[in-house]
Amino acid sequence: MATEKEAQGGLEWRVSVPEGSAAEMELESKWIHRARTWLIQLVMTVVSKVTSFGKKAGTIGADDPRKVIHGVKVGIALTLVSLFYYTRPLYDGVGGCAMWAVMTVVVVFEFTVGGCLYKGINRAVATSTAGTLAVGIHWIASKSGAKMEPIILSSSVFLLASAATFSRFIPNIKARFDYGITIFILTFSLVAVSGYRVDELLRLAQVRICTIAIGIAICLVVCVLVRPVWAGQELHLLVSRNMDKLADSLEGLVEDYFMNDKKVEGEVSYSQRSQGYKNVLNSKASEDSQANLARWEPRHGKFGFKHPWCQYLKVGAAMRYCAYCMEALNGCINSEFQAPEHMKRHLRDVCMRLSLGSSKVLKEISSSVKSMKESRSIQVLVGEMNDAVEELQVALRSLPKQLTQSPPPPAAAEAATIEKRHCVPAVTISLTEVMPLFTAASLLIEVSERVGGVVDAVGTLATLACFEPIDHKKPSSSVVPRDEESVKPSQEV
Repeated sequence: MATEKEAQGGLEWRVSVPEGSAAEMELESKWIHRARTWLIQLVMTVVSKVTSFGKKAGTIGADDPRKVIHGVKVGIALTLVSLFYYTRPLYDGVGGCAMWAVMTVVVVFEFTVGGCLYKGINRAVATSTAGTLAVGIHWIASKSGAKMEPIILSSSVFLLASAATFSRFIPNIKARFDYGITIFILTFSLVAVSGYRVDELLRLAQVRICTIAIGIAICLVVCVLVRPVWAGQELHLLVSRNMDKLADSLEGLVEDYFMNDKKVEGEVSYSQRSQGYKNVLNSKASEDSQANLARWEPRHGKFGFKHPWCQYLKVGAAMRYCAYCMEALNGCINSEFQAPEHMKRHLRDVCMRLSLGSSKVLKEISSSVKSMKESRSIQVLVGEMNDAVEELQVALRSLPKQLTQSPPPPAAAEAATIEKRHCVPAVTISLTEVMPLFTAASLLIEVSERVGGVVDAVGTLATLACFEPIDHKKPSSSVVPRDEESVKPSQEV
């Protein structure tokens, strides 16, 4: 080992570092650390979003497996139509126009059979009509000379496009043929404009119409044969479910109002159940859309041709008319000003009885609509509901007598001395304190009256849709009445 002196006498190496380089290196390391942290956070964010998206997709598929099946059906339809590209004989038949068949499948295929038929029929009729008109107008323009041909074609495009666009503002046409009018404008403009420079216009129109027809046919076959979803059946179930939600909401609202002083475990479930009427208020657009699509569907299940789909809209309107009153009742329940509890107890039993009777009526007609059978007990339930309305009206007439009440009696020893000194004063309750209770009871009576309107609408639906009658029993031919058996021996004697 070298001694200390040798070490001191040895050579020493010195490195001169420029001023500020240490600070730059430290700053660079900080930037590297920040970039690495940002990259890690970005990867974690992407992973969490992908995971949450997968969970949402899984939840949607689990709640309604038909949506997953719909995606599979679209894939099947596109696979079948792609054969026109991959199979040489088919490709030679349609040529490059096979792309129109692919576009038709993508645009026409819908979730329900009614939606697929609506778009398919509209597209077929609009394409054929627009193609025929375009070819005819192009033929007339070609016979008019080179100068008049572009004028005639441009004028025809302007007039027909303007008239067709204006027709979309007519309510009946917009509801049933809005998609067809759009396709008519598109097809006529394409064929008319392209036909000015295309020699074989008729051949082009024929091929395009054939490819579109092929795409529509593939859509209809797959949509109808592979787990079909009928818009009419969806509308039927939607109306019956809304009746059940309306019945549960009515019960929940009355329970929340008269039983809110009792802290029970089911209080949260009551609050959630009482908000079901909001689904009825928000279902108008869905009912209108499904009723429009159901008109295009063929006979299926219990729903034949000319089924009264419009009456379902009237039933839905009657339910929304009832739900509006429940919205007001909900506002009364959640108001800051509440009636005294002892005044609520005066009307609690009769209000609970009325809400229960109205709920039973709604559930009974919901079961009748769902099974498409006339109800056996609806008249009895409506009578019980009307009796409960009369009881509540009688209770409301007697309510002003309850506005003046005496205080609780004192002890027996003190009672004599109090009576000697002065009489017991009466406690008067102001009308403003009881007004919320009057309002809630009046709204409940109004709800029961509007439930009667729902019953009338369902009765009309049962008549138009030919619900199965109550006495729908076929007598057996082998059974002989007792009267006839007793008559035969007497005749033989």
